[in-house]
Amino acid sequence: MKLYNTLTREKEEFTPIEPGKVKIYACGPTVYNYIHIGNARPICTFDVLRRWFQYLGYEVTYVQNFTDIDDKIINKANEEGSDYLTVSRRYIEEYKKDAAGLNVRPADIHPKATENIDIIQEMIQDLIDKGFAYPADNGDVYFATKKDPGYGKLSHQPMEDLVAGARIAPGEHKRDAMDFALWKAAKPGEPSWDSPWGQGRPGWHIECSAMVRRYLGKTIDIHCGGQDLIFPHHENEIAQSECCNGVPFAHYWMHNGYINVDNKKMSKSLHNFFTVREVADAYGYEPVRYLMVSSHYRMPINYSVDVILQCKASLERLYNCRDNLFFALENAQRGEMPGDAAALEKAQGCRQAFEDAMNDDLNTANALAALFDLARVANVAVADGAGHDALQALYGLFIGLADVLGLLYSHPLPGKAGDAEEDAEIEALVAARTKARKEKNWAEADRIRDELKARGIVLEDTPQGVKWRRAE
Repeated sequence: MKLYNTLTREKEEFTPIEPGKVKIYACGPTVYNYIHIGNARPICTFDVLRRWFQYLGYEVTYVQNFTDIDDKIINKANEEGSDYLTVSRRYIEEYKKDAAGLNVRPADIHPKATENIDIIQEMIQDLIDKGFAYPADNGDVYFATKKDPGYGKLSHQPMEDLVAGARIAPGEHKRDAMDFALWKAAKPGEPSWDSPWGQGRPGWHIECSAMVRRYLGKTIDIHCGGQDLIFPHHENEIAQSECCNGVPFAHYWMHNGYINVDNKKMSKSLHNFFTVREVADAYGYEPVRYLMVSSHYRMPINYSVDVILQCKASLERLYNCRDNLFFALENAQRGEMPGDAAALEKAQGCRQAFEDAMNDDLNTANALAALFDLARVANVAVADGAGHDALQALYGLFIGLADVLGLLYSHPLPGKAGDAEEDAEIEALVAARTKARKEKNWAEADRIRDELKARGIVLEDTPQGVKWRRAE
């Protein structure tokens, strides 16, 4: 398996630190509002990365943090007259609802910044002791970037270019414009914690370094997040972690591309800023998930109403294949049928194409194309009257590959959405209609069909018999 490493700007063969195991840290949201569609991309992308490693047989430890103390959270609390805990807890729960709607599996560990103040302070003190950080007169603590000879290696920017764009903001007490805060002295009315440098709270960058070290160790396999985090967040994480720990921080760095809205950068000022909840309320969560896996993760994605409607239509094609396979499997003859061997051979070709795409830097766009090729193979097999064993193999493969991409989770299988008593009534009516058609009692057959239609049941006559499903 090859992954593009932002650190080296090359595709590299993935070699885990420990054979058969993968340690992944993904930067999570700052919980002061509902997540927007830009946030959905890394959440879905690295959920697929985790699923793929598990498909390959790796034991994965996946950590995604919540930043639950931050200026934005404090400002939100002040606006509504509450406190940072009320705000952060509320939006962590709202995040979980959206993540579940997107079929994103919970991380093995979801640490919070405020639960790790002890190790944050421990790392800051280590950096001070080693000469890489200094306390300011007002109680702030800063990392001295010029003490780190490797600073800038992730963003591939020379120090002189970084210095040219740096400044010291009002209220900052750092010695150099490039230095960044590890600990922020408390301001009146803000939440704070005791520390050797006075009351204060952690800076944004140090929290991730501390949580990686606590939950995964000093060196991890993969660190990932959005492209916007490369500088300064991830650059600063590398600097403080490697200067503190004395070993490489992460072997591979993965970053997903941006999302544009109607070919423009998403921005509240342009009134093209959409939360996942807003889009899901209008079109459902799964089309959003589909959009996120429909392009290579490093490429930009354009969101528009037309695009999300295309995603819905594409999902319907996949669901139709799944439902056709499921129905045919329930009604298939035992034993091998003519064409079974050829269908299974073509299916294995689709599987190989899917795996090749995923092993080539998680190319979900090509993997999705292979899934549609498999759908065509499956649909032909159903139409040709494939045998039970062949259909079972096709169904298992189709569902298994779709699951790697996190798809086909929101629509129930035909006849599986109601209670058992209602399903039995519908099955009886379908059987009665079939009997009426065999007896050429067309009026009765039409009457039953109309009754089912009034109950929201859609019928489809197939060579294997009558399929039914509930209308959306």
